[in-house]
Amino acid sequence: MKENSKVRKIAFVGDHLPRKCGIATFTSDLLAAVANAHPQSQCFSVSVNDIKGGYEYPEVVRFEIEEQDLSSYLRAADFLNIGNADIVCLQHEFGIFGGPAGGHILAFLRELRMPVVTTLHTVLREPRSDQRRVMQELISHSTRLVVMADRGRQMLQDIYGAPPAKIDLIAHGIPDVGFVDPTYFKDQFGVEGKVVLLTFGLLSPNKGIECVLNALPSILAEFPDVVYIVLGATHPNELREHGEVYRLNLEILAKKNKVEKHVIFYNRFVDLENLKEFIGAADLYITPYLNEAQITSGTLAYAFGAGKAVVSTPYWHAAELLAEDRGVLVPFGDAQAIAREVIGLLRDDTRRHAIRKNAYRIGREMIWSNVAQMYMRSFEVSRLEGAALSRKSLVTKTLDQRPRELPELKLNHLLRMTDSTGVFQHAIFSVPNFSEGYCSDDNARAFILSVLLEELGEEPERVRTVASTCAAFLYHAFDTQTKRFHNHMSFDRRWLDDQGSEDCQGRALWALGVGVGRSPVRSFQMMAGQLFALALPALMEFTSPRAWAFGLIGIHEYLRRLRGDSLVNQTREMLASRLMELFGRNAKPDWCWFEEELSYDNAKLAHALILSGRATGQPAVFERGLQALRWLTELQVSEKGHFRPIGSNGFYRHGGVRANFDQQPIEAQAMVSACLEAYRATSDFWWYEQAQRAFDWFIGWNDLGLELYSPESGGCGDGLHVDRVNANQGAESTLAFLLSLAEMRLAQDMVTSFKDPIAIGT
Repeated sequence: MKENSKVRKIAFVGDHLPRKCGIATFTSDLLAAVANAHPQSQCFSVSVNDIKGGYEYPEVVRFEIEEQDLSSYLRAADFLNIGNADIVCLQHEFGIFGGPAGGHILAFLRELRMPVVTTLHTVLREPRSDQRRVMQELISHSTRLVVMADRGRQMLQDIYGAPPAKIDLIAHGIPDVGFVDPTYFKDQFGVEGKVVLLTFGLLSPNKGIECVLNALPSILAEFPDVVYIVLGATHPNELREHGEVYRLNLEILAKKNKVEKHVIFYNRFVDLENLKEFIGAADLYITPYLNEAQITSGTLAYAFGAGKAVVSTPYWHAAELLAEDRGVLVPFGDAQAIAREVIGLLRDDTRRHAIRKNAYRIGREMIWSNVAQMYMRSFEVSRLEGAALSRKSLVTKTLDQRPRELPELKLNHLLRMTDSTGVFQHAIFSVPNFSEGYCSDDNARAFILSVLLEELGEEPERVRTVASTCAAFLYHAFDTQTKRFHNHMSFDRRWLDDQGSEDCQGRALWALGVGVGRSPVRSFQMMAGQLFALALPALMEFTSPRAWAFGLIGIHEYLRRLRGDSLVNQTREMLASRLMELFGRNAKPDWCWFEEELSYDNAKLAHALILSGRATGQPAVFERGLQALRWLTELQVSEKGHFRPIGSNGFYRHGGVRANFDQQPIEAQAMVSACLEAYRATSDFWWYEQAQRAFDWFIGWNDLGLELYSPESGGCGDGLHVDRVNANQGAESTLAFLLSLAEMRLAQDMVTSFKDPIAIGT
């Protein structure tokens, strides 16, 4: 690239050191290489934080994005637009961005006014529908795409329809190191005179280290001076979810195989200089990964480029890089094959050194200075191709063109209402009312909320604590003899009923289904799955339509993960059929509903049919749910256009007088949830607007123009009376608001990420 390049300001967007992950290392190295090769260009980083408070970044990091906060992506785009960056170089990996399938990054890209060069660190062969959608929009919003292997280029074209001319093949960069004898470095690690096998990288169960440990006894039988070094800290995500269980299991396996004297674990994230020394000391490098679908591996590139003989499983990057005698491939999970090939290479010095030389020769093309020049060529082409983008005017968007500002999510009151037993039912103003005790209904709702909040990345430690408490409450509430849940518990932990209501059973099943289908916590999945199987049969004996509806929603969540469960699928079909029959018996031209009366949690009945009809491919069930929900929606809109739920002070019987008060938060929550499901199912934005209308009831767009929720604590009043808000902030009401807010946040993330904001409201 000529020194007179007009690319003067380059923003590298991704993770950045000192965050411990491969993308952070890559972004940091690429930025430094481009800056070193082109000192006339200003290079800086926009980094994504996965923890609260971020990291102690170097000065080159100019802006920080909070992973799960959609608004921070939009602020980052504003920062780059106002700062007149010439190029954005985006590092894409699904797991480092917030939103559905990392979709938050699409909202960021949509706002940018400069060309974008996107490096794809993962290209999935069998993407989920949301991952495919993200990838296709990512391709659309990128001026150029960079892949690190030819297979990635072909997959982009065949699977995602990417234009071939838009794709650049640029190898993973590596440091420039000499071709030296491993003996030179071994004394630094106390392994002089030993044959060193090395694996490095962040540890997680998909790395296959156990396969090498199982191969070691055979290797040591012929080469007793072998030492196997495993270099790298446990992956931060693995550490958060499971601690050091994987590493400890590996240590136990080494002792079981009686090879512990020949295994060294360096449990740390090393800097580049130390890493080069570790690689230098290795006689053989091993990557025993268990998953084929890895399009690039920085650790493999580093070892290969340093001229190491590599033994690897045939994941995509390795199969391509190690072809033509540049390394040795072994089947996945085959310890005997690893042992055979390692022994073969240690026996055959001539072959091993030939492989080393082949790798080192090819590796010279991969050093960072060469990679930086190739990226700069891609930047320059992007600048020319994307010139029209830079001419966009910076327009201030009107309210209908920007995502709505939702209230800040605060858990203060919910946490105040929760002790080590569970969530209290009622409050005296904002003070927990101990005398009313606890109930399973509210603990089920709180558990569902905690799973949604975990998806949003909200206060993970406190949220996980609430989830654990509520899960324990539900487990204790289940009577293994009657297969029913108790509902009401006194403050001194005595059950006050022989068994709870049918609706209580349905709500508990709903929560358990969420635990199975959506919770990331394995122990919650297992506990919830066991209880769900025991509690589900009772649902077929019930007569409450709401219990059926709650159960159907729970079944839908359960089948997210365990869709092959034939008994649960049959139960869904039978319950949906019952709701359809009920509608057929009671609906009339002027009364499009399941019952003769509208009472409480009404929208859940339609919600259940929309979910079930869509999931089972039954258009009649799906359309009936939409029909009923539309009728209920139009019935609950006031002449001024705001949401007016059926009042609980008399409800509304067909042919009778409608009660307009007391209006309950649970009705607004049911409407928010059902309308959002209708929106997801139909992509009709009218449904999103109805969900927004129902949500606005909480924040003052109601008959009295009064807020029900407390912006200080996140609590919510127990209802709207004819003249005032009920000042008591009980669990049902507070959870109704928080559930509504969480669902609106998740939906807004989807709308803003996947839909052009200018089209919102059209």
